[in-house]
Amino acid sequence: MKITLVLIISLVSSLFSVEASSALADTIEKVKPSVVGIGTYNRLNSPRANLRGTGFVIADHLVATNAHVLPESLNQQQKEKLVIFIGQGRSPEIRFVSLVASDTEHDLAILRVEGQALQALTLSQQKVREGELYAFTGFPIGAVLGLYPVTHRGIISSITPVVIPARNANELSLAQLKRLKSPYNIYQLDATAYPGNSGSPLYHPQTGEVIAVINKVFVKTTKEAVLSDPSAISYAIPIVHLQKLLSTFKNK
Repeated sequence: MKITLVLIISLVSSLFSVEASSALADTIEKVKPSVVGIGTYNRLNSPRANLRGTGFVIADHLVATNAHVLPESLNQQQKEKLVIFIGQGRSPEIRFVSLVASDTEHDLAILRVEGQALQALTLSQQKVREGELYAFTGFPIGAVLGLYPVTHRGIISSITPVVIPARNANELSLAQLKRLKSPYNIYQLDATAYPGNSGSPLYHPQTGEVIAVINKVFVKTTKEAVLSDPSAISYAIPIVHLQKLLSTFKNK
C-alpha cells in the first residue's frame, strides 16, 4: 500500500513538473518578440552595431531598460545613433530610438521607437512574495554570433533594501551614502544574471506579466561594495518604479 501511494505521489509530482515546464515554454514563446537589444549604431565603425544590454516593449512605441545601459554620449560627428535590435539571428531589424524619460535613482529609462508598433508586455499589478518562481529573458553574452535571447529562472530569495549597512563609515561608497537617505526595496534572485541582462524583464512563468527589471550592474555595486569576493546574486528593480515613470511621462 505504501509503495503504491509513493508511486502515485511521484506520478502526480511529475505531471505537475511537466505542466509547469510546458507553461514556461509557452510563456517564453510569447515574451521573446517583446524583448529587444539596446545599443548604438555607427556606420563608420566596425562593427557598425554595438549591443549594450536588454530592453522590453511596454507600449506600442515605447521600450524600457536600465538607465546605465544607455551611453553617456553619442559621437555626433560620426552620426552615431541609439538603436534597438528586434528579432533574432544574424540579421536583426534595427530601429532608431530616442530617450523620452529617465529615473536615475531607480536606474530606469524609457525609449521611443520609430516605425511600426511593437508587441507590448503587461506590467503586473500583483504582489510579489519571497519564494515565488520567476523567469527573465535577455542577452547575457552580447551578439557576437547573432541576436539570440536567453532565459533563466529563479526564486525571489529576498526583498531587501537597495543598500546594505557597512561595518564602518570608511566602507561606505558615495553611491551608498546617497541611497541611505531614501532606500527602497529591490528583489534579490537566486539566479545568475550577467551585464548584458541589464534591462531584461522579470516575469511570471505562466502569465508573462512583468514584475521587475533585471539590474546587474547599478544595484550590485551598491549591495556588494564591501564584499571581497562578489557573489553571483542577481537583483531586479520592482515594476512599480517603472509604472510611476511611465505615468509621469504620459501625464506631461
